[in-house]
This record gives sequence, C-alpha cells and structure tokens, in this order.
Amino acid sequence: MDGIDAALVRLAGPAARPRVRLLAFIVRPYPAEIRNRLMHVAAGLSTTAAEISELNFILGELFAEAALKVCRRGKISSARLTVIGSHGQTIFHQGSSQKPNRQSLNVRSAGHTSTLQIAEPAVIVEKTGAAVVADFRTRDMAAGGQGAPLVPLVDYLLLRDAHRGTVALNIGGIANFTVIPARAKPQEVFGFDTGPGNMVMDGLVRHFTKGRKSFDAAGRLAARGTVLEPLLEGILRLPYFLHAPPKSAGREQFGADFAARYFLSKQGARMHDLLRTATELTARTITEALRRFVFPGVKIHRLIVSGGGARNNLLLQRLKALLPEVSVHISDEFGLPVDAKEAIAFAVLADRTMHGLPGNLPSVTGARCDTLLGALTRP
Repeated sequence: MDGIDAALVRLAGPAARPRVRLLAFIVRPYPAEIRNRLMHVAAGLSTTAAEISELNFILGELFAEAALKVCRRGKISSARLTVIGSHGQTIFHQGSSQKPNRQSLNVRSAGHTSTLQIAEPAVIVEKTGAAVVADFRTRDMAAGGQGAPLVPLVDYLLLRDAHRGTVALNIGGIANFTVIPARAKPQEVFGFDTGPGNMVMDGLVRHFTKGRKSFDAAGRLAARGTVLEPLLEGILRLPYFLHAPPKSAGREQFGADFAARYFLSKQGARMHDLLRTATELTARTITEALRRFVFPGVKIHRLIVSGGGARNNLLLQRLKALLPEVSVHISDEFGLPVDAKEAIAFAVLADRTMHGLPGNLPSVTGARCDTLLGALTRP
C-alpha cells in the first residue's frame, strides 16, 4: 500500500532458465490522499462501487506514469517495450473458501474464494502504447487455486540449484516462501504465505507516529523493546499458522483489524514492546512454518531473503538466530535486488503469458492444473 514498484527488465535465454538483467528500478509512492482511500477500501470499511471504479482508473494512470518513468530512467523508449506486467493493487484477497470461526481471524466474506486487484490495464495501454498483462491471480483461482503466491515459479526458474535445497523468502506486507529442493522438478516446488511480513509492524508505526512514519527503519524502534511473550504465544496458536498449506493471506487476515484486536487493545503497552513483539511474530511464524511444513521432508541449505523485510536488520538477526542450520542471504547476492525482485518476477510472468506458457505452480497454489496467467490488453 506504500506505492508502485516499477522494474525495467531485459530477458534473454531459454524459457526454462531465463537470464534477467535489471536496467532500471523506481518506487513511486502513492499520493497521501490516494493511499488513504485505498487503505479505507482494503480495510473492508463502507465504500461504494463508484469509489472502487474511480480508484481503478486513477491507479491505471499512476501505474502508467511509473512505467514511463522507469523507461526514462533506463533510457529505453516505451515503444520498445514487449509487454508491461501489471500486478495491480490488491484491495481484497481471500484464497481459502473456509468460513471463519470464533478462533479464526476476521474475514469479511461469505466464505467464497475471490480476489480483486485494481489499476485499469486499458488506461496503462493508452498512456504507454505497450501491451499489458494484468489480473494475474484470477485464472489460478478459477482453476481451484488460491491465486497466491505466484512468484514461486520465478524463484524456481532463477534460483534452483542442483546441489543445495533453497527457500526463497519474500517479506513484503505478507511473508511467503518458495521451497526448491535440490535438483527439483517444477512439480516438486511448493510454497505458501506464512503470515504477516511487514504489515503489522508498519501498521503499528503509522498508528503511533500518527502517519509521520510508515515503517520501522532497520528495526531500530523494535530493537528498543521487549517481546510480550503471553501476547505472542496466544497469536501463534491461531488456526492460520497451524493450518497446512496451500494457503494464502492478505490484509483481510493481518491488516488493521488484526493489529487493533491483538496489539492496540493492550492498554498501557509501550510502542517499542508492541513493535518488538510484531517483529518477533514475523520471525517466529516464518521459522515455525519451515520447521512444521518444510524441514521434515526437504533438506534445506540456504534461505534467500527479499522484499522490504530484508532491510530490517533486527528481523534478519532473528531469522539467523532461529535458523542456525541454514545460511541466510539476501537476494542481492544472486543478482535480484531485494526491493525490485517482485517487480522483476511479474515481468517474467508477463513474458511467459506472451509466449503461451503457464505462470503458476499447482504444487504451490493448489490449482488443478498449470494455467496461463493474466488478461492481455493490446495497444
């Protein structure tokens, strides 16, 4: 919800082992008013079809401007673009059809799987003149999958190794990972959303600073606090963390309602202690998911971290301490800058769509079959 990541990528080589060269990368923050409107909608608060429709077109314009800006940064004319892969802004995602119960997190739905990303691709096409692949998640969900995570196929293409079992961990708003056994075939790869990544931490920072800050830079605020163990242990018993994959999550599970119920309701608790506990929650849910669902069946040698959470020094320290048996790296070491990796991934997925190649991994999402992802809008 912070803004738009735009990567200008040159792809070469075979589809089974593409070579990726990042030519330019930018982050375009959302204007404050737009971000507030998006947060209102994504939080499940009262809105209108007119509001969602307007935001869809406004974001189309902002995404197009980000694409043009990254082209200028990379000194490449937009006329030379083969395709723009636009994930869009998620405003609702419920990957599981399981209805909530008294112990589960607050999911405002009748229980049907559905997902909605906005940023009108027709607007992007008109403003850039390039073909756009958008709406990536829906085809996987139509095939019985959870629509997420989708980056694991790209992790497999770019990070698999003949000798070392690898976990590619992305810590964005939600944390998710891809498990790639040594010498893995595509059907042997799996992954899922482990729970909150930066989402709870960022929400607490915005709350306590009244919006002056949007994240805990390097984890410095949390480092001044102490873990509230009873609070943490109670959250770790929630059904989502114990439920076996495939599973996906979003703001519906770990957004403002979650932070208010489990953190902000603690009267008298210090900001630093709540932040330290939220940071530990992310670290513990990642490591416990590995120990519960991965390590029993797959030998893992290395953990490769990307996403904004890779900039949180405290979080990385905790992952290293909790996982002494694996080596922990950031994706920069493998030619994938931590901030740009997800944007790079959707360039790869869009390219696969243009070549008629599947973009999901059923072993990850739970879909019935491989599917061609996204809807193509041509100029």
